[in-house]
Amino acid sequence: MKIISSTFLILCTLSLSAQHLGNFNNQASQMEISRANIATADMGNARVIGYNARPVASVALQPSNVLNLNLRSLYNVEATDYTAVFNINQVGETADETTQLMSDKINAIKAELRGKGFNGKFAVDMISFIPQYEIEVTKKLFSKTYTEVPVGFELQQNLLISYRDDADFEKILSACASAEVYNLVKVDYYVKNLEAIYADLQTKLLTEVKKKKEYYTALGFDMSEYDVHMADAKYYHMPKDHYKSYVAANNISMDALKQKKGVTRIKKPISYYYDPIAHSGYDIVVNAAITKPVIQLGMDLTLRYVPKPAKPIAPVAPVKEPKPKVYVISPTGPVDIKQLPNS
Repeated sequence: MKIISSTFLILCTLSLSAQHLGNFNNQASQMEISRANIATADMGNARVIGYNARPVASVALQPSNVLNLNLRSLYNVEATDYTAVFNINQVGETADETTQLMSDKINAIKAELRGKGFNGKFAVDMISFIPQYEIEVTKKLFSKTYTEVPVGFELQQNLLISYRDDADFEKILSACASAEVYNLVKVDYYVKNLEAIYADLQTKLLTEVKKKKEYYTALGFDMSEYDVHMADAKYYHMPKDHYKSYVAANNISMDALKQKKGVTRIKKPISYYYDPIAHSGYDIVVNAAITKPVIQLGMDLTLRYVPKPAKPIAPVAPVKEPKPKVYVISPTGPVDIKQLPNS
């Protein structure tokens, strides 16, 4: 009995520990959805945003007289404008009927939203307008003739709805559903003061560079004796770029256990969640606390300080060999100059 109790206790402990993992079972590696951001280091856009699925092993640092300065900055900002895109597909027997039905749907959506005080903008993107054909069979005495004849038309358009208040999205969904428009293509996020945000990141990066140079100077490096090489990059990620998928764990039916029948597994639907760029590896993070999907702006700066080449030593001028001379004065007054040999 003690052995059974101990085994049961161990199993319960394992179950409780596993529960901290939640229902997450990443299916992104199976490419089940097109917008999945693969959570492995060698696939998807993980390499671009610096995602690292495994902890980096500690490596001994290699000293060098070349100073490499790599700085990364990230700015989390809520969107100031949104655009929701809905696809509408309408069919009709005639071209006029098809276009009229499409207009009725769009006008119904506009009327309902304006009736609720919606102040956004609407735009229509024409996708296609094509006739639909069927085969008409004409029987003759010794043969049959198959002829394509138009039986209707298909009109496809995208309705773009721009808004500023995030709370208006529920109104938009309700109005579209009332008009039997359910195909939400995407929601784009925009920021008005984009230049000001990048300028703020540049200022913060320059402050970090100044601190690093002071640090190098304190270590004994004379920064005036180094040539600097630089490279920089910036990027802009919208929330739709960072949704991942997972499937909840398949649970065993308790009824099957009670009735002592075969195990019945319940198929779970694919779920999605927003997984923004992780803050690890960044030197600067602005608005680190994220409570909803945001736009993530980044700027990276790399500086390489290389010692300046040594100044060339000026050549020493050759020493001129002396040319001794002897002045001979005769008793009568004339002076005779004699050149002596160097040896």
